[in-house]
Amino acid sequence: MQSGTITSSYLAHYQRLTDAAGAPEGALPVTGAQRRFLLARRLDPAGRATLVPLFFAFPAGAVDPARLRAAAGRLAALHPALRARQLVRRGVPLQVPGAPSGHVERVRPRPGESVRDALLRALGEWAADGPPLRFFLAADGDRDVLALVLDHAACDEQSLGLITAGLTDAYRDGLGPRDVPADAAADGLAAYRDAVHLQLAAEEKASHPDALAYWARRLAGTRGSSPTPISIDAPSALGTGTALRRLPLGADGGRAAAFPVLLDACATAARALHGPGSVPVLGYPWGGRPPAAAPVLGCFLNTVAHPADELDPAGRTTAWWDDLDRADTPFDEVVHAARRAGAPWSGRLDGLLTFEDLGRRPPLRLGDATGREIHLDARPVRAPFAVSVSYGSDLLVRMAWDRSAVPDHRAEAAFASLTEALGTRTAQPVPVPTP
Repeated sequence: MQSGTITSSYLAHYQRLTDAAGAPEGALPVTGAQRRFLLARRLDPAGRATLVPLFFAFPAGAVDPARLRAAAGRLAALHPALRARQLVRRGVPLQVPGAPSGHVERVRPRPGESVRDALLRALGEWAADGPPLRFFLAADGDRDVLALVLDHAACDEQSLGLITAGLTDAYRDGLGPRDVPADAAADGLAAYRDAVHLQLAAEEKASHPDALAYWARRLAGTRGSSPTPISIDAPSALGTGTALRRLPLGADGGRAAAFPVLLDACATAARALHGPGSVPVLGYPWGGRPPAAAPVLGCFLNTVAHPADELDPAGRTTAWWDDLDRADTPFDEVVHAARRAGAPWSGRLDGLLTFEDLGRRPPLRLGDATGREIHLDARPVRAPFAVSVSYGSDLLVRMAWDRSAVPDHRAEAAFASLTEALGTRTAQPVPVPTP
């Protein structure tokens, strides 16, 4: 184990805590990504968790809440991440798997409240001490809207396919947590424990001095990246603004949306949003399970920092490939390395980018009905703006922005610029990397 790294220090504190009397029984360490989400929750004035919601429309009455609750409980019995509570004891983050349960809540709009607003209100009332996977079901005319919501500390993009597939199977067969044999639950816990420790070992290995020096150099040019907040008295400054556009794929039939193309388009939009001469820092998730780990459900991604400097597309792609050689370096190590080197970056991300390949996520089918995914935006964002792209039969590009930091007209212009650049540059087929 390397001395002096954040990961090694965390593991030493974790070991001392779990060796002491009174330590939580069955406690496991957390990955670097989980540490980051726990810190974000502790720093949030309202103590809000970072959530991953998926919204599905079903025919009215098609969803049986009791059957769905049982299916969710079965999934939690098989996957410890879905029955673990993230705790902080004596300053040390932990996760403690508990009993499996399913949470399905009917949401009814209040007078004058739309179904969308009622569901978003339910998400805003998320209690940190409940299960990491929850469902909120609301009637909306001739359809029901089902929100499948996860605490991000319990899942990543690779987990979503395991969840929709597992729920579909358990719901179809009428299975619940009691149908999981004890040895299967024990095997799942052992595989998850091994994956967490392997992830921490990989993060420790990726925190070597050469990688930290690379990131310090990479972030040395950031400057003036924070937008000037606009008056919160302006009506347009309240809440979250959103924009959405679908783009056709190239003639290759599905491999045209290269991540470097998307990253370059977002970098251009970020500079337009944050003003002339700025070098904003974008963050995007990257990673997966360590090579020797089982394909368990959980949170194993890393946030990679990307300075949006004025490189041409070829230069940005080259820089991005160099970044990927060090993409396992934990985000908090990158922030500390940049600060120690005197880089003018606080660690605050000026924009977020996520990319999901829908081919890796089976549809959610509950009985005879298949959910049609819909998008209910206007949730709070943890950066001045966030772009998410879903890659399936076309590209669905969504952007959300914090109206207290970014005026609507600038955000809408940046989104138009982003989608125009993305639509033009994805006309030439190039391979999509697997995050």
